[in-house]
Amino acid sequence: MTVQSTLPAPAARQAADTGGEAFHELAADGVRLGGFTWRHAAADTARPVVIISAATSVRCRHYGRFADYLFGHGFDVITYDYRGIGESRPASMRQLKASWSDWGTLDFEAMLQRAQREFPGQPIDVVAHSFGGCAAGLGASGHLIRRIVTVGAQFAYWRDYAPAQRWRMLGKWHLVMPLLTAIYGYFPGKRLGWLEDTPAGVVRDWATPTALYQRRPSGRRLARREPALPFARVKAQLLAISISDDPYGTVPAIERLLAYFTASQRSHLRITPADIGEREVGHFAFFRSQYQNRLWPIALAWLQHASLPGDTPGRLISGHR
Repeated sequence: MTVQSTLPAPAARQAADTGGEAFHELAADGVRLGGFTWRHAAADTARPVVIISAATSVRCRHYGRFADYLFGHGFDVITYDYRGIGESRPASMRQLKASWSDWGTLDFEAMLQRAQREFPGQPIDVVAHSFGGCAAGLGASGHLIRRIVTVGAQFAYWRDYAPAQRWRMLGKWHLVMPLLTAIYGYFPGKRLGWLEDTPAGVVRDWATPTALYQRRPSGRRLARREPALPFARVKAQLLAISISDDPYGTVPAIERLLAYFTASQRSHLRITPADIGEREVGHFAFFRSQYQNRLWPIALAWLQHASLPGDTPGRLISGHR
């Protein structure tokens, strides 16, 4: 793997623990984004490049081993942090203006532009975790995406949370988080061990997730006119993976987001922990290396062939193998 970092040498060395080469990329509004690239030495227009889009306020380093896995199976890979997070954190979180919409229309779009520039002529695929699945539908260049795998992807509508945990989650994310954000000027997630520190605008969108969509999650139209939904630009072959003990990624939540990808071929694979010999998996564990032999091959097969092997665990809620 060649190393072509746009960071000074010390910063590039600090990135070694990810397995990728560090870079900085400017979004269209001039905000500096950080991330890592896994790049094969020889260019090959038949080799896809995969962009990994993170969950809300999860650092891109969380996906480093999964990126290593894809790289080892012949893909080039880009991981990145949204503005305000990890490698893209500014000097002052209080002064940062950022929203979920910015994370998609500006930050994810910047990665699509980078993929075109750095890997010219190569197919572009996306792996998206949680909010990352929303971001994948918001880029102006979404028509370039060939295949998408989402994991637990939804936009945090509280009525879709798992019933047994709904009220606790509603209090935590839609009451306590906005309150602390109002006090500090951003959400101090690291102090609480909940998330990375999070921009105030993103917290606002999470607490009242209406700004990105023409309709409220309830189905009621927004009071003010919104731009046309960009999701229809995406014409990718899309696999949504959900885990039955994920309190965010319930069947209604996954299907609600999938419905926005009107021009894509969509499949929804539902897996229970028991299907892979586990008692629990939840919302975050899919990308841990302990699942390299049991869950990661599902995503790999879809990226390679847009199909699922016959022995794939779980059941299809919608779509086909």
